[in-house]
Amino acid sequence: MKNFCIFADAVNYIEDNLCSGITQENVAAACFCSLSALQKVWRYCTHTSLKEYIAKRRLTRSAEDIAHTDMTLTEIAMKYCYNSPEVFTRAFRKLWGVSPSKFRTEWHSTGIFPRIIPDESTFKGGIYMGRRVDITELYNELRPTERDNWVLCFDIVHFAEVNKNIGRDAGDVVIREAFHRVDAAAGDTMAAFRIGGDEFAVVTGTDDKTAAEQTARKVIDLNGQPVDINGRGIPLTMRVGAIRLSASIHSMRFAELFDRMQNAINETRNAGTVIFFNG
Repeated sequence: MKNFCIFADAVNYIEDNLCSGITQENVAAACFCSLSALQKVWRYCTHTSLKEYIAKRRLTRSAEDIAHTDMTLTEIAMKYCYNSPEVFTRAFRKLWGVSPSKFRTEWHSTGIFPRIIPDESTFKGGIYMGRRVDITELYNELRPTERDNWVLCFDIVHFAEVNKNIGRDAGDVVIREAFHRVDAAAGDTMAAFRIGGDEFAVVTGTDDKTAAEQTARKVIDLNGQPVDINGRGIPLTMRVGAIRLSASIHSMRFAELFDRMQNAINETRNAGTVIFFNG
C-alpha cells in the first residue's frame, strides 16, 4: 500500500497548497519519496502529469473566485501564483474556452476539474483502478431540501476513444463542451457538477419528473452536434439516467450517493432516452 499512501498524501498536500508556490519537488518531499517515484505513481493513478493536475485544480478554484467574489483579475492571478493577469488569462482560456470576463456571463458552474478523492478499495496491484472525486458541494446542494429530488446523471458516449485516438488535449475540449451543455441546461436555477472523468450531474431541485426530463432533453437533444478541435468536427453524444433521492439524503453516505449516480449512468449505456430510477 506504499504507492497508495504516496498518492493520497500528494493529493492532500496539493489541495492544501494551491495558493502557495508549490513545486513537484515540494510534493515529493511531503510524501517522503523521490520525484521520479511520485511522478510514476501519479501517472498510474491519474493518466495525467502532476503539473497538469495542479494547474487544473488552480484554474477550477480560480473560477469559483471569478463567479462568487469581487476579486479583480490581478488579485486572482496572484492568489494562484501566476506571474501576471495575462499569463493567468491564457491558462484560463485554455481550460475553460473563454476569458475570465466572459466566464462570468457564459457559465454558472465552476467545478470542471474537481479534487480527486483517493479510494483505497480501488487501488489494486499498485495501480489505481477507480477515480472518485469530491462531491461535497453536490451533497450539500441536496441536503437542505424537504422533498424528494431528481438528480440527472450524464456521461459521454465513447469518450475513451477520443483520448486514445485523438489525444488528451482533445479530450479536455470535449469535456469542456459536455460540461457547458449540462451547465446551460441547468441554468441559474439548478446546480451542475462534474462527478467523474466524463460524468456529470444536475441537481434539479424538484420532484417533478416531467420538469426533470425537460432539463435532461436540453442536453440530449444536442447529441451528434460536433465539437470543433483544430478544424475537425468531433460528434458529441451524451447519455442520461435520473435518480429520485428522498428528502432523507442527510442519512446517506458520500460513497452511497456516488455509487447510486454511477449505477444510473451504467444502466443507461444502451438506452436512447432518459431512464428514471427511484433512489
